[in-house]
Amino acid sequence: MTNKEKQTIEETVMCPECGSNHLSKDYSRAELVCQDCGLVIDEDLIDHGPEWRAFDSEQHEKRARTGSPMTYTIHDKGLSTMISWKNKDSYGKSIPNRNRAQLFRLRKWQRRIRINNATERNLASALSSLDRMASGMSLPRTVRETAAMIYRKAALRNLIRGRSIESVTAASLYAACRQCHVPRTLDEIAQTANMSRKEIGRNYRYVSRELGLKLLPTTPQDYISRFCSELKLSSDAQEKVMDILKEAANAELTSGRGPTGIAAASIYVASILCGERRTQREVSEVAGVTEVTIRNRYKELAERLNIDIIL
Repeated sequence: MTNKEKQTIEETVMCPECGSNHLSKDYSRAELVCQDCGLVIDEDLIDHGPEWRAFDSEQHEKRARTGSPMTYTIHDKGLSTMISWKNKDSYGKSIPNRNRAQLFRLRKWQRRIRINNATERNLASALSSLDRMASGMSLPRTVRETAAMIYRKAALRNLIRGRSIESVTAASLYAACRQCHVPRTLDEIAQTANMSRKEIGRNYRYVSRELGLKLLPTTPQDYISRFCSELKLSSDAQEKVMDILKEAANAELTSGRGPTGIAAASIYVASILCGERRTQREVSEVAGVTEVTIRNRYKELAERLNIDIIL
């Protein structure tokens, strides 16, 4: 029976108490619960997971679903065990008070032996700082994994010596954003990391040169979707911005200029042309550039591309 057939059968199950079909699976308790009346309809559920096929023993080992997946964002790659703070056993029952002191000591020593030396301690601190910065910037999981891998390579090549852990971590995160095509400016990284833009840029250039990272320069098109979303512009305005940037690239107006400034000026022009006017201050706050930059760039675009702008 396929997963689709199982899902179809489960959708036809009705609550015997209220007759509702709004059922939810609570895999932490392995129960099937009615959302309307709270009746537990079934228990001891098995999480079958996604359906997959293996054609040889190597694929079978790679696709096995035993345990949590390995991750580079934890210093031990997530392969160690953790004693939960819920004070419950494997059956979900509360642990008696007479055994909680022993459990507290086990939990404390288990946390201590996870880090054996100073190298692992520094790596754990760096990865924790990286996860904090990535969470503050709402970066996806792929960027976090890439940043952790870049930092691990830098630590293995002994590139951290003589530099602060926070600055190299921020530089690794910026490099990961560039590599995963999730552009973030140095100013955004610096604001989240609470350090100077110059220091992060210097460490980024050093790490990328020593590790041989082949990173393409960012383009104004990379920032358009995020900026337009924060400014609440319509899809028509976003398409108009892309057309303006395409014409600007053909006229060689984007070379030698900051991508965020060109993107901000194009958004400002498109918002006026599409009747969704945004002020220069609103655009500058989102794009992280000054109003003077937007003013200079949009005048160049209007003059070279023959765009009539009615202010």
